[in-house]
Amino acid sequence: MLLTLSAKSLGPMLEGKKPKLELLELPQFTMDEFGLHGLNLQTKYLAGWGIEAIDRLRDQADKVGCPWLTLIEEQAQPLGDTSEKKLAQALDRLDRVLRVAHRLGCAGVAIGVEHKAPEDEAGLERVAERLKEVLANAERLEMNLLLSPQPGLTSTPERLTGLIRKVGGFRIGSLPDFEAASDSGDAAGYLRSLTPYASAVTAATTKFSAKGKHEAFDLSTCVEAIKSVGFEGTLSLEYRGPGDPIQAIQATKQAIEQGLEVESS
Repeated sequence: MLLTLSAKSLGPMLEGKKPKLELLELPQFTMDEFGLHGLNLQTKYLAGWGIEAIDRLRDQADKVGCPWLTLIEEQAQPLGDTSEKKLAQALDRLDRVLRVAHRLGCAGVAIGVEHKAPEDEAGLERVAERLKEVLANAERLEMNLLLSPQPGLTSTPERLTGLIRKVGGFRIGSLPDFEAASDSGDAAGYLRSLTPYASAVTAATTKFSAKGKHEAFDLSTCVEAIKSVGFEGTLSLEYRGPGDPIQAIQATKQAIEQGLEVESS
């Protein structure tokens, strides 16, 4: 299992008119500060970037040995909408995201289906057919398409895995999330259901005590759950809480590593 970093963890440092950390500096910073060897990136950080700048970003990451692995589109797309205009816009957006991810050298793209998508069988079929179009584009680029849990149509593991099976193919999967798992009320069951479909998992954390203990939910339960189903993909650390993100990421890494050592002992 490879531990990596989500760029969103350092959002306070990357955002604003005068960011403390430039995106081009993030791969080296990730290596030096955390000893991590891979990055997930949210599309919002690439707003306004041209092809040459994206190429520089890829080359810099490859140079230091900390490549971009997954590009995440956080804005859920209306793939179940009956409006042809909205659908066309969504498909065009996802096509552009895939092409940018390919340019960055990513192995996959993570997307979500807008919660307004109808939850009946007809709505599910409609979304599945549209996802097949997106997946076909991903396959041409030799990339994986990962579905992030969202309210509504994909709000439960059963709904999400049902949609994945309906679309079919080797390059479609899930992107489970520790915080979403905890919010479900059964973190272990949630992750055991989704992780077999995942090549990547987001180890989300939100609040640590002064002694470095995660207070929002039990991280060891989440780690044990993904280990129990033989997960060997990438585990992306993503801190979403207040305070110093560097300290919180370090605490997240330490807690995850301790959980892995306990499981493997």
